[in-house]
Amino acid sequence: MRESYIKDTTASRIFDVFNIMLMLLLIFIMVYPFWNQLVVSLNEGADGQKGGLYWWPRVFTLQNYIYILSSKNLLRAVGVSVLRVVVGTVTCLFFSGLVAYITTIKWFSAHRVLRVVFVLSMYFSGGLIPTYLWFMKLGLLETFSVYWIPGLINAYYMMLIASYISGLPDSLAESARLDGANETKIYIRIILPMCLPVMAALAIMCAVGHWNSWFDVMIYNPSGKWNTLQMLLRDILIKSEKLQELMKDATSGSGQVKAMAQRITTNSMRAATTMVVTLPIVFVYPYFQKYFIKGISVGAVKG
Repeated sequence: MRESYIKDTTASRIFDVFNIMLMLLLIFIMVYPFWNQLVVSLNEGADGQKGGLYWWPRVFTLQNYIYILSSKNLLRAVGVSVLRVVVGTVTCLFFSGLVAYITTIKWFSAHRVLRVVFVLSMYFSGGLIPTYLWFMKLGLLETFSVYWIPGLINAYYMMLIASYISGLPDSLAESARLDGANETKIYIRIILPMCLPVMAALAIMCAVGHWNSWFDVMIYNPSGKWNTLQMLLRDILIKSEKLQELMKDATSGSGQVKAMAQRITTNSMRAATTMVVTLPIVFVYPYFQKYFIKGISVGAVKG
């Protein structure tokens, strides 16, 4: 008995060591690309083109970040991005949850049909051109509303929330109906507070989607009036490419422009913009991680 216990202990220790080594390898694979981008963004552009940047900057500089932060429209772009994340996330989760609650009401005769319709919308769409023409007729182009009104209801989020609500006791809503509460009041005061875990989990996904979105900004906001941070960084990246073109032409461009092009390259600017966009999510995500794991796992099992 004692020998078998010792063998089990030795095997378990070997297994633990193997797991630790595997987890460390996975952490390295996931973290190192971000670290390398940080190193490239803190290194002088011309020197970075030589390669060999792995762990530390060879010629340290903050010029890439200074160039980004000196943009005249930076504060407005950040404000539009933050406002889009807040408004888009709150409205999307509220109305997606409302539709999810409707599809779980058993006495509502069309609740199954409604769910099927939204599931089909996940696989079929009208296409970009009809969508653009429809938004143009509705007057959504060149407005902030085009960022959040089209995404009021997300079919995928609706399915997850409906699965979560299906696991809640039916007696909660029934008792509220007996007390005279309507369905809207039941959803806001009873169902919605109990769905906070899955709502917090989906809030991360929805907020990241709004934060990283840039294609719809380019399509529906051609004048740049409601440019987000991602579009501003895209424009900065395009300008850095033009600086490199001036650098190649020895006869054009002032000495100051050429000096800036020497410190800033397309690769270094791309790395800096990647860090500017990614770091806010990296700092916020740990606070919502526990809700993300709990909400997705519970919402997927129940129902």
